[in-house]
Amino acid sequence: AATAYDLALRGCSVLLLEKGEFSSGTTGRHHGQLHSGARYALADPAIAHECMAETRILRRIVPSCIEYNQGLFLALNEEEAKLCDEFVHACREADIPASEISVQRALELEKQINAKALKAVLVPDGSMDAYRLLMSFMASASARGAVLKNFTECLDIETKTGAVSAVYVRDLASERDYRVECSAVVNAAGPWAEQVAAKAGASVPLTAAAGAMVAVQGRLTNMVVSRLRHASDGDIIVPQRKLSIIGSTQRKVDGLDALRALPEEVGFLLEAADELVPGFSRQKVFASWAAARPLAGRSSDDGRSISRDVVLHDHGKTDQVPGFFSIIGGKATTLRLMGEMAADAVAAYLGIDEPSRTALFELHPYEHFWKLP
Repeated sequence: AATAYDLALRGCSVLLLEKGEFSSGTTGRHHGQLHSGARYALADPAIAHECMAETRILRRIVPSCIEYNQGLFLALNEEEAKLCDEFVHACREADIPASEISVQRALELEKQINAKALKAVLVPDGSMDAYRLLMSFMASASARGAVLKNFTECLDIETKTGAVSAVYVRDLASERDYRVECSAVVNAAGPWAEQVAAKAGASVPLTAAAGAMVAVQGRLTNMVVSRLRHASDGDIIVPQRKLSIIGSTQRKVDGLDALRALPEEVGFLLEAADELVPGFSRQKVFASWAAARPLAGRSSDDGRSISRDVVLHDHGKTDQVPGFFSIIGGKATTLRLMGEMAADAVAAYLGIDEPSRTALFELHPYEHFWKLP
């Protein structure tokens, strides 16, 4: 959606194809956290800096989809407490305005957090409405002439001329197949990117790592509450409307469709949530779900060793398929930047001398997507 908007702003004729309903994949099944980048500050300063920069942009261009409610990182044992100074320093090096506050002050801000916490750090985290954020980008793309089709599957990608020349698609509602001529194709299919790339005779090395999340009824905190430690399982609670979401876990998966949270994952997450917010597990479970992260690269473990960085593949250089590009990795917070990267590559390939302007303008309201022209 962000790529479609970016290219449409540059004057391109754009067609977006989605096999299912819009947001039916990983896009509609993540935490909904607006990452300040603090979670990555210790392990990957570049990604941390990137998240903070994109947070500032999203707050400006789509404020109606953002709840900028701040975040607390809590150290619950001595090992975690020892990380505090290093963590704050790493955040500040990544341009993230983090500051240690007293546990007493943290309890004044969030009464239900663990009173036995040893350290607390305030960071500029927030939450996003994942669906409305997506639809704001799509409404803005549509307003610029992009055509957006759901329930439309990519069957094959034509490369008979040596470069991308057409896409064969199926309208799943009417079961009609047809051919669409094009000059370039961007493969932004998330964990399905490897399958889509194969249709063009290209390869995209990725690891599909499923993460489970659990939402309980009741807004137990207003801030995002995280565990002050190196990124691990069950260390973030995100408030969403009148729900509280604990996540996530990580495991490699082969099948990508109809993923479910495993019973043992749900139990683990509820126990982990109790450590941050005692009594979390006593709330009624509203839903549990899982989604696959499209991690860029191969991994023999569960994917923890793979960076969350964005990777853009120009298959004209790597697979001799000019005009075909794949973009994987990243975070929901960095969707605009990922769209810019993909659009830059397409514009360079097509000889379009227009810069990205998606950071400059406020997006259309999400509900404009359904309005009649």
